Amino acid sequence: MGILEGRKLLVTGVLTEESLAFSVASRAQQEGAEVLLTGFGRGLSLTTRVARKLPVTPEVLELDVTDAAQVATAVEAVTTRFGRLDGLLHSIGFAPASCLGHGILHAPWSDVATALEISAYSLKTLAAAFLPLFDAAGGGSIVGLDFDAAVAWPGYDWMGVAKAALESLARYLARDLGPHKVRVNLVAAGPIRTVAAKSIPEFSVFEEAWDGRAPLGWDVSADSDAVARACVALLSDWFPRTTGEIVHVDGGFHAVGA
Repeated sequence: MGILEGRKLLVTGVLTEESLAFSVASRAQQEGAEVLLTGFGRGLSLTTRVARKLPVTPEVLELDVTDAAQVATAVEAVTTRFGRLDGLLHSIGFAPASCLGHGILHAPWSDVATALEISAYSLKTLAAAFLPLFDAAGGGSIVGLDFDAAVAWPGYDWMGVAKAALESLARYLARDLGPHKVRVNLVAAGPIRTVAAKSIPEFSVFEEAWDGRAPLGWDVSADSDAVARACVALLSDWFPRTTGEIVHVDGGFHAVGA
């Protein structure tokens, strides 16, 4: 019996097999969870296609986190299919091109607002919308995917600011959702070659920085399962008193200097 046996999970952010969310969904199913995926816009067909490559083909719901009507429809769909929700993976991030690779001074507020709404505020959007289903389950776990925002990274610019907002928001949500027995934690992953990573102009710098610096080593093309295992552990009941935490799964890179 797996550590997620009988759990009902909603997983956002599956776009390709390289997506960290794909690895989480796959590992969660192997640990006994029932999983629903979400997708939206032009990526919805990609999510639907890649869902067939999971151990069990899950249903895919349309969910644009900036569209209140779609959020409400997704809640209704999860209510109909599951009746409750035990866990949610937030793997959502986007920044317009002006917000990446151009420094911090030039992006207009309209683009910055988009990056913040989709990459950070959406965690609150989903937490609030699905809270009644967590209440129906008697509590649960929300896990978000993060990239360490403690320092400024080359080319990451406003996405780095959005991740810092995500980290702060997770702590406040942990405070407010604790009475509902809902835990909120983040997993700060090392760099992985995903579709999202390709949008970062200087991603090769991240690869070079990790090479030889991470005490446990780090493979940008093969360590997604290490991230997935941490997410699954946090989605399980193995961390019943852990909330507001950022778990680093980066080979130990964050802990060392030059």
